[in-house]
Amino acid sequence: MTAMFDQELREQLARAREELAAARTDQDADGVQAYEGRIAGLLRLAAQHGITLAHTADEAQG
Repeated sequence: MTAMFDQELREQLARAREELAAARTDQDADGVQAYEGRIAGLLRLAAQHGITLAHTADEAQG
């Protein structure tokens, strides 16, 4: 179960990063804010479960 959870978090993080990049390209301020929050939330969830995910300092602050 833990490996599946880890993989799912990684996949969701990758999707959120892609959507964030698209929102930035589209100059969608609301989308940028939403995906920055999504990324920060996923990183917090991972940390709560002892899963280390590579991230920037900006991503962690969301």
